[in-house]
Amino acid sequence: MNYEAVIGLETHVQLNTDSKMFSLSSAKYQNQDPNTIVDPTSMGLPGALPVVNRKAIESAMMIGLSLDCNISNKTKFDRKQYFYPDLMKGYQISQFDEPICYEGFVELSTNKKIRINRVHMEEDVAKLTHINTRDSNYSLLDINRSGTPLMEIVTEPDLSSSKEVIEYIENLQKIIRYIGVGSANMEEGSFRCDANISIKEVGSKELGTKVEIKNMNRISAVAEAVDYEIKRQIKSKENNEKIIQETRGWSEEKSITIPQRTKEESNDYRYFPEPDIPPLEIDNDWIDEIKKSLPELPKVRKEKYVKQYNLSEYDAELLTSDINFSNFFEETIKPNNKNNEYIKYIANLMNGEFSRLLNLDSISYVEIKFDPKDLSDLVAIYFENKINNKILKTVLEEMWDTGSKPNDIITNKNLVIISDTNELEDKINNIIENNPKAVEDFKAGKEQSQKFLLGQVMKETKGQADPKISSEIINKILQTKK
Repeated sequence: MNYEAVIGLETHVQLNTDSKMFSLSSAKYQNQDPNTIVDPTSMGLPGALPVVNRKAIESAMMIGLSLDCNISNKTKFDRKQYFYPDLMKGYQISQFDEPICYEGFVELSTNKKIRINRVHMEEDVAKLTHINTRDSNYSLLDINRSGTPLMEIVTEPDLSSSKEVIEYIENLQKIIRYIGVGSANMEEGSFRCDANISIKEVGSKELGTKVEIKNMNRISAVAEAVDYEIKRQIKSKENNEKIIQETRGWSEEKSITIPQRTKEESNDYRYFPEPDIPPLEIDNDWIDEIKKSLPELPKVRKEKYVKQYNLSEYDAELLTSDINFSNFFEETIKPNNKNNEYIKYIANLMNGEFSRLLNLDSISYVEIKFDPKDLSDLVAIYFENKINNKILKTVLEEMWDTGSKPNDIITNKNLVIISDTNELEDKINNIIENNPKAVEDFKAGKEQSQKFLLGQVMKETKGQADPKISSEIINKILQTKK
Protein backbone atom coordinates (compact mmCIF):
# COMPACT_ATOMS: atom_id res chain seq x y z
CA MET A 1 0.00 0.00 0.00
CA ASN A 2 1.24 3.48 -0.89
CA TYR A 3 1.19 6.33 1.62
CA GLU A 4 1.68 10.08 1.39
CA ALA A 5 2.57 12.63 4.04
CA VAL A 6 0.31 15.41 5.29
CA ILE A 7 2.23 18.19 7.04
CA GLY A 8 1.25 21.39 8.79
CA LEU A 9 3.67 23.82 10.40
CA GLU A 10 3.51 26.03 13.48
CA THR A 11 6.19 28.68 13.36
CA HIS A 12 7.06 30.94 16.30
CA VAL A 13 8.75 34.21 15.37
CA GLN A 14 10.32 36.49 17.96
CA LEU A 15 9.68 40.12 17.06
CA ASN A 16 12.50 42.65 17.36
CA THR A 17 10.65 45.22 19.47
CA ASP A 18 12.52 47.21 22.10
CA SER A 19 10.27 46.11 24.97
CA LYS A 20 8.42 42.95 25.92
CA MET A 21 4.89 42.05 24.85
CA PHE A 22 3.07 43.16 28.00
CA SER A 23 5.64 45.15 29.99
CA LEU A 24 8.27 47.86 29.57
CA SER A 25 11.22 45.54 30.24
CA SER A 26 13.78 45.26 27.46
CA ALA A 27 13.17 42.51 24.92
CA LYS A 28 16.90 42.44 24.04
CA TYR A 29 17.70 39.44 26.21
CA GLN A 30 20.38 37.82 24.02
CA ASN A 31 23.88 37.89 25.49
CA GLN A 32 22.60 39.22 28.84
CA ASP A 33 23.47 37.65 32.18
CA PRO A 34 20.75 35.21 33.32
CA ASN A 35 17.81 36.68 35.22
CA THR A 36 18.82 40.31 34.78
CA ILE A 37 15.81 41.35 32.64
CA VAL A 38 12.90 40.55 34.92
CA ASP A 39 9.72 42.41 35.85
CA PRO A 40 6.58 41.78 37.91
CA THR A 41 4.37 41.24 34.83
CA SER A 42 6.53 38.53 33.26
CA MET A 43 6.85 36.79 36.61
CA GLY A 44 3.12 37.00 37.32
CA LEU A 45 3.51 38.80 40.64
CA PRO A 46 0.28 39.90 42.39
CA GLY A 47 -1.01 43.27 41.23
CA ALA A 48 1.07 43.41 38.02
CA LEU A 49 -1.10 44.19 34.99
CA PRO A 50 -0.20 43.57 31.31
CA VAL A 51 -0.16 46.43 28.79
CA VAL A 52 -0.19 45.53 25.07
CA ASN A 53 2.90 46.48 23.02
CA ARG A 54 1.55 48.52 20.08
CA LYS A 55 4.71 47.95 18.00
CA ALA A 56 4.29 44.17 18.32
CA ILE A 57 0.69 44.42 17.09
CA GLU A 58 1.81 46.48 14.09
CA SER A 59 4.58 43.97 13.34
CA ALA A 60 2.01 41.17 13.35
CA MET A 61 -0.18 43.18 10.99
CA MET A 62 2.81 43.66 8.67
CA ILE A 63 3.43 39.92 8.62
CA GLY A 64 -0.24 39.19 8.02
CA LEU A 65 -0.48 41.65 5.12
CA SER A 66 2.75 40.26 3.63
CA LEU A 67 1.17 36.78 3.72
CA ASP A 68 -2.03 38.04 2.06
CA CYS A 69 -4.00 37.49 5.27
CA ASN A 70 -7.15 39.24 6.37
CA ILE A 71 -6.66 41.51 9.39
CA SER A 72 -9.27 41.21 12.12
CA ASN A 73 -11.04 44.44 13.04
CA LYS A 74 -11.54 42.97 16.48
CA THR A 75 -9.08 40.66 18.22
CA LYS A 76 -8.61 39.58 21.81
CA PHE A 77 -6.11 37.86 24.09
CA ASP A 78 -6.72 34.65 26.02
CA ARG A 79 -5.11 32.75 28.88
CA LYS A 80 -3.59 29.44 27.82
CA GLN A 81 -3.18 27.48 31.03
CA TYR A 82 -0.56 24.82 31.57
CA PHE A 83 1.98 24.09 34.24
CA TYR A 84 5.67 23.95 33.41
CA PRO A 85 8.70 25.50 35.15
CA ASP A 86 9.37 27.97 32.30
CA LEU A 87 5.92 29.54 32.83
CA MET A 88 5.99 31.13 36.27
CA LYS A 89 2.40 32.44 36.12
CA GLY A 90 0.89 29.05 35.34
CA TYR A 91 -0.61 30.50 32.15
CA GLN A 92 0.53 32.13 28.92
CA ILE A 93 -1.20 35.15 27.39
CA SER A 94 -1.96 34.07 23.83
CA GLN A 95 -4.83 34.24 21.33
CA PHE A 96 -7.33 31.43 20.86
CA ASP A 97 -10.47 32.00 18.78
CA GLU A 98 -9.97 35.58 17.54
CA PRO A 99 -6.44 35.83 16.09
CA ILE A 100 -5.09 39.07 14.71
CA CYS A 101 -4.67 37.68 11.14
CA TYR A 102 -6.32 34.81 9.25
CA GLU A 103 -6.62 33.08 5.87
CA GLY A 104 -3.42 33.93 3.99
CA PHE A 105 -0.90 31.91 1.98
CA VAL A 106 2.73 31.40 1.00
CA GLU A 107 3.35 30.48 -2.62
CA LEU A 108 6.04 27.94 -3.51
CA SER A 109 8.12 27.86 -6.71
CA THR A 110 5.77 25.16 -8.04
CA ASN A 111 2.90 27.71 -7.76
CA LYS A 112 1.44 25.62 -4.95
CA LYS A 113 -0.13 27.81 -2.28
CA ILE A 114 0.42 26.81 1.35
CA ARG A 115 -2.60 28.22 3.16
CA ILE A 116 -2.06 30.16 6.37
CA ASN A 117 -4.77 29.36 8.89
CA ARG A 118 -3.90 32.11 11.35
CA VAL A 119 -1.29 34.50 12.70
CA HIS A 120 -1.62 35.26 16.40
CA MET A 121 0.34 37.03 19.11
CA GLU A 122 1.55 35.67 22.43
CA GLU A 123 4.36 36.03 24.94
CA ASP A 124 7.44 33.83 24.98
CA VAL A 125 8.29 31.74 28.03
CA ALA A 126 11.46 31.59 30.10
CA LYS A 127 14.44 29.47 29.04
CA LEU A 128 14.84 26.14 30.79
CA THR A 129 18.22 24.38 30.62
CA HIS A 130 18.49 20.78 31.80
CA ILE A 131 21.82 19.62 33.23
CA ASN A 132 22.31 15.88 33.19
CA THR A 133 25.72 14.50 34.11
CA ARG A 134 26.98 11.44 35.96
CA ASP A 135 27.07 13.42 39.22
CA SER A 136 24.31 15.99 38.71
CA ASN A 137 20.75 16.16 37.49
CA TYR A 138 19.08 19.55 37.73
CA SER A 139 17.52 22.38 35.68
CA LEU A 140 18.33 26.09 35.38
CA LEU A 141 15.71 28.77 34.72
CA ASP A 142 16.55 32.05 32.95
CA ILE A 143 13.60 34.47 33.03
CA ASN A 144 15.16 37.04 30.63
CA ARG A 145 13.30 35.68 27.57
CA SER A 146 9.95 35.51 29.34
CA GLY A 147 7.46 38.00 27.91
CA THR A 148 9.30 38.59 24.62
CA PRO A 149 6.77 39.23 21.81
CA LEU A 150 6.16 35.99 19.96
CA MET A 151 4.12 35.62 16.81
CA GLU A 152 2.79 32.20 15.80
CA ILE A 153 2.05 31.43 12.15
CA VAL A 154 -0.03 28.29 11.63
CA THR A 155 -0.49 26.65 8.23
CA GLU A 156 -3.18 24.33 7.00
CA PRO A 157 -1.95 20.73 6.43
CA ASP A 158 -0.98 21.55 2.83
CA LEU A 159 2.66 20.43 2.77
CA SER A 160 3.60 16.96 1.63
CA SER A 161 7.41 16.66 1.74
CA SER A 162 10.50 17.95 3.50
CA LYS A 163 11.42 19.81 0.30
CA GLU A 164 8.20 21.81 0.43
CA VAL A 165 8.67 22.40 4.17
CA ILE A 166 12.14 23.86 3.62
CA GLU A 167 11.00 26.13 0.79
CA TYR A 168 8.10 27.36 2.90
CA ILE A 169 10.41 28.11 5.85
CA GLU A 170 12.95 29.91 3.66
CA ASN A 171 10.21 32.00 2.00
CA LEU A 172 8.79 32.91 5.40
CA GLN A 173 12.22 33.85 6.76
CA LYS A 174 12.86 36.00 3.71
CA ILE A 175 9.57 37.90 4.14
CA ILE A 176 10.20 38.50 7.85
CA ARG A 177 13.68 39.87 7.15
CA TYR A 178 12.50 42.05 4.25
CA ILE A 179 9.84 43.78 6.35
CA GLY A 180 12.31 44.05 9.24
CA VAL A 181 10.17 42.70 12.10
CA GLY A 182 12.60 39.98 13.22
CA SER A 183 15.87 38.21 12.47
CA ALA A 184 14.15 34.86 11.79
CA ASN A 185 17.33 33.08 12.86
CA MET A 186 16.74 29.46 13.89
CA GLU A 187 20.18 29.04 15.41
CA GLU A 188 19.66 31.84 17.94
CA GLY A 189 16.12 30.68 18.76
CA SER A 190 14.27 33.67 17.31
CA PHE A 191 12.57 31.44 14.72
CA ARG A 192 11.23 28.10 15.94
CA CYS A 193 9.29 25.61 13.91
CA ASP A 194 7.13 22.65 14.96
CA ALA A 195 5.85 20.16 12.38
CA ASN A 196 2.57 18.27 12.61
CA ILE A 197 2.92 15.12 10.53
CA SER A 198 0.53 12.35 9.59
CA ILE A 199 0.32 9.90 6.72
CA LYS A 200 -2.61 8.62 4.70
CA GLU A 201 -3.24 6.29 1.82
CA VAL A 202 -2.54 7.96 -1.53
CA GLY A 203 -5.75 9.52 -2.81
CA SER A 204 -7.63 9.06 0.47
CA LYS A 205 -9.34 12.02 2.16
CA GLU A 206 -9.10 10.41 5.58
CA LEU A 207 -6.13 11.84 7.54
CA GLY A 208 -4.03 9.69 9.82
CA THR A 209 -3.09 10.31 13.44
CA LYS A 210 -1.14 13.53 13.87
CA VAL A 211 2.27 13.63 15.57
CA GLU A 212 3.96 16.93 16.49
CA ILE A 213 7.76 17.22 16.15
CA LYS A 214 9.66 19.80 18.22
CA ASN A 215 13.26 20.75 19.06
CA MET A 216 14.50 21.46 15.53
CA ASN A 217 17.00 24.32 15.61
CA ARG A 218 18.36 24.23 12.06
CA ILE A 219 16.64 24.13 8.66
CA SER A 220 18.54 20.96 7.77
CA ALA A 221 17.36 19.43 11.07
CA VAL A 222 13.76 20.18 10.09
CA ALA A 223 14.23 18.29 6.82
CA GLU A 224 15.90 15.35 8.57
CA ALA A 225 13.21 15.19 11.27
CA VAL A 226 10.33 15.36 8.76
CA ASP A 227 11.84 12.65 6.56
CA TYR A 228 12.53 10.40 9.55
CA GLU A 229 9.05 10.80 11.00
CA ILE A 230 7.35 10.07 7.67
CA LYS A 231 9.37 6.86 7.31
CA ARG A 232 8.69 5.92 10.95
CA GLN A 233 4.95 6.30 10.55
CA ILE A 234 4.86 4.40 7.25
CA LYS A 235 6.83 1.57 8.84
CA SER A 236 4.40 1.50 11.78
CA LYS A 237 1.47 1.29 9.40
CA GLU A 238 3.06 -1.52 7.43
CA ASN A 239 3.69 -3.42 10.69
CA ASN A 240 0.08 -2.83 11.82
CA GLU A 241 1.32 -0.80 14.78
CA LYS A 242 -0.84 1.95 16.24
CA ILE A 243 0.40 5.53 15.74
CA ILE A 244 -0.15 7.53 18.93
CA GLN A 245 -1.11 11.20 18.89
CA GLU A 246 1.86 12.64 20.74
CA THR A 247 4.61 15.22 20.84
CA ARG A 248 8.05 13.95 19.87
CA GLY A 249 11.41 15.69 20.03
CA TRP A 250 14.17 15.57 17.44
CA SER A 251 17.44 14.10 18.72
CA GLU A 252 20.43 15.61 16.94
CA GLU A 253 22.78 12.98 18.36
CA LYS A 254 20.75 9.95 17.27
CA SER A 255 18.99 11.51 14.24
CA ILE A 256 15.64 10.13 15.39
CA THR A 257 12.41 11.47 16.91
CA ILE A 258 11.85 10.60 20.57
CA PRO A 259 8.50 10.52 22.43
CA GLN A 260 8.05 13.42 24.88
CA ARG A 261 4.40 13.50 25.93
CA THR A 262 0.93 12.72 24.65
CA LYS A 263 -0.42 15.51 22.48
CA GLU A 264 -2.71 18.02 24.15
CA GLU A 265 -5.95 19.22 22.62
CA SER A 266 -7.03 22.86 22.85
CA ASN A 267 -9.53 22.09 25.64
CA ASP A 268 -6.65 20.73 27.74
CA TYR A 269 -5.36 24.31 28.02
CA ARG A 270 -8.69 25.62 29.40
CA TYR A 271 -8.55 28.82 27.37
CA PHE A 272 -10.60 31.78 28.54
CA PRO A 273 -10.50 35.51 27.64
CA GLU A 274 -7.69 37.41 29.35
CA PRO A 275 -9.55 39.50 31.96
CA ASP A 276 -6.80 42.12 32.28
CA ILE A 277 -6.69 43.06 28.57
CA PRO A 278 -9.79 44.42 26.81
CA PRO A 279 -10.52 43.35 23.20
CA LEU A 280 -8.38 45.23 20.69
CA GLU A 281 -10.10 47.26 17.95
CA ILE A 282 -8.20 47.57 14.66
CA ASP A 283 -9.88 50.01 12.28
CA ASN A 284 -9.36 50.08 8.52
CA ASP A 285 -7.41 53.36 8.68
CA TRP A 286 -4.80 51.68 10.88
CA ILE A 287 -4.63 48.70 8.51
CA ASP A 288 -4.19 51.04 5.51
CA GLU A 289 -1.44 52.91 7.36
CA ILE A 290 0.47 49.66 7.95
CA LYS A 291 -0.13 48.55 4.37
CA LYS A 292 1.45 51.77 3.05
CA SER A 293 4.50 51.27 5.30
CA LEU A 294 5.32 47.84 3.85
CA PRO A 295 8.56 47.70 1.86
CA GLU A 296 8.95 45.94 -1.47
CA LEU A 297 8.56 42.22 -0.77
CA PRO A 298 11.03 39.64 -2.16
CA LYS A 299 8.53 38.18 -4.64
CA VAL A 300 7.71 41.62 -6.05
CA ARG A 301 11.39 42.57 -6.22
CA LYS A 302 12.26 39.34 -8.01
CA GLU A 303 9.52 39.92 -10.59
CA LYS A 304 10.89 43.43 -11.16
CA TYR A 305 14.39 42.08 -11.76
CA VAL A 306 13.10 39.57 -14.31
CA LYS A 307 10.53 41.72 -16.15
CA GLN A 308 12.04 45.20 -15.88
CA TYR A 309 15.77 44.42 -15.94
CA ASN A 310 15.61 41.24 -18.08
CA LEU A 311 17.59 39.21 -15.55
CA SER A 312 17.24 35.43 -15.50
CA GLU A 313 15.05 33.75 -12.89
CA TYR A 314 18.22 32.25 -11.41
CA ASP A 315 20.05 35.58 -11.09
CA ALA A 316 16.95 37.29 -9.69
CA GLU A 317 16.50 34.52 -7.10
CA LEU A 318 20.12 34.88 -5.94
CA LEU A 319 19.86 38.66 -5.73
CA THR A 320 16.71 38.54 -3.60
CA SER A 321 17.82 35.68 -1.37
CA ASP A 322 19.01 38.10 1.32
CA ILE A 323 17.58 41.56 2.06
CA ASN A 324 21.03 43.10 2.69
CA PHE A 325 22.45 41.63 -0.52
CA SER A 326 19.45 42.85 -2.50
CA ASN A 327 19.62 46.34 -0.98
CA PHE A 328 23.32 46.59 -1.84
CA PHE A 329 22.45 45.66 -5.43
CA GLU A 330 19.59 48.20 -5.51
CA GLU A 331 21.89 51.00 -4.32
CA THR A 332 24.63 50.00 -6.78
CA ILE A 333 22.38 50.18 -9.85
CA LYS A 334 20.70 53.46 -8.78
CA PRO A 335 22.91 55.80 -10.86
CA ASN A 336 22.04 53.97 -14.08
CA ASN A 337 18.97 51.84 -13.45
CA LYS A 338 17.56 52.28 -16.94
CA ASN A 339 20.51 50.57 -18.65
CA ASN A 340 19.85 46.83 -18.63
CA GLU A 341 23.33 45.97 -19.91
CA TYR A 342 24.83 47.84 -16.96
CA ILE A 343 22.41 46.18 -14.52
CA LYS A 344 23.09 42.72 -15.94
CA TYR A 345 26.83 43.22 -15.50
CA ILE A 346 26.42 44.30 -11.87
CA ALA A 347 24.09 41.34 -11.22
CA ASN A 348 26.73 38.93 -12.57
CA LEU A 349 29.47 40.70 -10.61
CA MET A 350 27.57 40.54 -7.33
CA ASN A 351 26.41 36.96 -7.81
CA GLY A 352 29.95 36.01 -8.78
CA GLU A 353 33.08 37.80 -7.53
CA PHE A 354 31.31 39.89 -4.86
CA SER A 355 29.66 36.80 -3.34
CA ARG A 356 32.95 34.89 -3.49
CA LEU A 357 34.71 37.59 -1.45
CA LEU A 358 31.79 37.86 0.97
CA ASN A 359 31.79 34.11 1.62
CA LEU A 360 35.58 33.94 1.77
CA ASP A 361 35.76 36.47 4.60
CA SER A 362 32.46 35.46 6.27
CA ILE A 363 31.68 39.08 7.13
CA SER A 364 28.45 41.01 7.53
CA TYR A 365 27.40 43.77 5.16
CA VAL A 366 28.19 46.52 7.66
CA GLU A 367 31.81 45.31 7.62
CA ILE A 368 32.24 45.83 3.86
CA LYS A 369 34.82 48.61 3.50
CA PHE A 370 33.26 50.33 0.49
CA ASP A 371 29.73 51.43 -0.29
CA PRO A 372 27.45 50.69 -3.27
CA LYS A 373 28.42 53.95 -4.98
CA ASP A 374 32.05 52.83 -5.08
CA LEU A 375 31.05 49.60 -6.81
CA SER A 376 28.87 51.58 -9.21
CA ASP A 377 31.81 53.89 -9.99
CA LEU A 378 34.05 50.88 -10.67
CA VAL A 379 31.58 49.40 -13.15
CA ALA A 380 31.12 52.81 -14.79
CA ILE A 381 34.91 52.98 -15.36
CA TYR A 382 34.71 49.53 -16.98
CA PHE A 383 31.89 50.65 -19.29
CA GLU A 384 34.01 53.66 -20.31
CA ASN A 385 36.57 51.09 -21.58
CA LYS A 386 39.24 52.42 -19.25
CA ILE A 387 39.75 48.99 -17.67
CA ASN A 388 38.91 45.44 -18.71
CA ASN A 389 37.15 42.69 -16.78
CA LYS A 390 40.39 41.27 -15.36
CA ILE A 391 41.54 44.66 -14.06
CA LEU A 392 38.09 45.28 -12.61
CA LYS A 393 38.35 42.14 -10.47
CA THR A 394 41.84 43.18 -9.33
CA VAL A 395 40.54 46.62 -8.32
CA LEU A 396 37.51 45.07 -6.58
CA GLU A 397 39.79 42.89 -4.42
CA GLU A 398 41.85 45.95 -3.48
CA MET A 399 38.67 47.85 -2.59
CA TRP A 400 37.56 44.88 -0.50
CA ASP A 401 40.84 44.77 1.42
CA THR A 402 41.48 48.49 1.86
CA GLY A 403 38.26 50.40 1.19
CA SER A 404 40.13 52.66 -1.26
CA LYS A 405 38.24 54.39 -4.07
CA PRO A 406 38.39 52.67 -7.47
CA ASN A 407 39.88 55.68 -9.29
CA ASP A 408 42.64 55.99 -6.67
CA ILE A 409 43.56 52.31 -7.00
CA ILE A 410 43.63 52.48 -10.81
CA THR A 411 45.76 55.65 -10.79
CA ASN A 412 48.20 54.59 -8.05
CA LYS A 413 48.79 51.15 -9.56
CA ASN A 414 48.72 52.33 -13.15
CA LEU A 415 46.00 49.85 -14.09
CA VAL A 416 44.45 51.81 -16.96
CA ILE A 417 43.92 49.72 -20.07
CA ILE A 418 46.56 50.15 -22.81
CA SER A 419 44.88 51.31 -26.02
CA ASP A 420 47.71 53.31 -27.59
CA THR A 421 48.32 51.59 -30.96
CA ASN A 422 51.98 52.60 -31.20
CA GLU A 423 52.77 51.19 -27.74
CA LEU A 424 50.86 48.01 -28.49
CA GLU A 425 52.46 47.56 -31.94
CA ASP A 426 55.95 47.64 -30.42
CA LYS A 427 55.04 44.99 -27.85
CA ILE A 428 53.20 42.80 -30.36
CA ASN A 429 56.06 42.93 -32.90
CA ASN A 430 58.45 41.69 -30.22
CA ILE A 431 56.07 38.91 -29.21
CA ILE A 432 55.60 37.77 -32.81
CA GLU A 433 59.35 37.79 -33.42
CA ASN A 434 59.82 35.58 -30.34
CA ASN A 435 57.11 33.12 -31.44
CA PRO A 436 57.99 32.05 -35.01
CA LYS A 437 55.99 28.80 -34.67
CA ALA A 438 52.80 30.82 -34.16
CA VAL A 439 53.53 32.64 -37.41
CA GLU A 440 54.04 29.33 -39.24
CA ASP A 441 50.80 27.99 -37.77
CA PHE A 442 48.98 31.10 -39.02
CA LYS A 443 50.40 30.62 -42.52
CA ALA A 444 49.18 27.01 -42.34
CA GLY A 445 45.64 28.27 -41.70
CA LYS A 446 45.53 27.58 -37.96
CA GLU A 447 43.47 30.47 -36.59
CA GLN A 448 44.17 29.32 -33.03
CA SER A 449 47.61 30.91 -33.40
CA GLN A 450 46.05 34.39 -33.22
CA LYS A 451 44.42 33.55 -29.88
CA PHE A 452 47.75 32.23 -28.62
CA LEU A 453 49.49 35.47 -29.54
CA LEU A 454 46.73 37.55 -27.95
CA GLY A 455 47.23 35.52 -24.78
CA GLN A 456 50.94 36.35 -24.87
CA VAL A 457 50.11 40.04 -25.25
CA MET A 458 47.78 39.93 -22.24
CA LYS A 459 50.47 38.11 -20.25
CA GLU A 460 53.12 40.63 -21.23
CA THR A 461 50.91 43.61 -20.31
CA LYS A 462 49.52 41.94 -17.16
CA GLY A 463 46.03 42.03 -18.64
CA GLN A 464 46.09 45.77 -19.40
CA ALA A 465 46.14 45.58 -23.21
CA ASP A 466 42.90 46.40 -25.01
CA PRO A 467 42.00 42.98 -26.44
CA LYS A 468 40.06 44.34 -29.42
CA ILE A 469 42.82 46.72 -30.57
CA SER A 470 45.46 44.06 -29.86
CA SER A 471 43.63 41.49 -32.00
CA GLU A 472 43.42 43.94 -34.89
CA ILE A 473 47.15 44.71 -34.68
CA ILE A 474 48.07 40.98 -34.46
CA ASN A 475 45.98 40.21 -37.52
CA LYS A 476 47.45 43.15 -39.47
CA ILE A 477 51.06 42.14 -38.72
CA LEU A 478 50.43 38.44 -39.49
CA GLN A 479 48.82 39.32 -42.82
CA THR A 480 52.06 41.04 -43.90
CA LYS A 481 53.98 37.83 -43.20
CA LYS A 482 51.92 35.60 -45.52
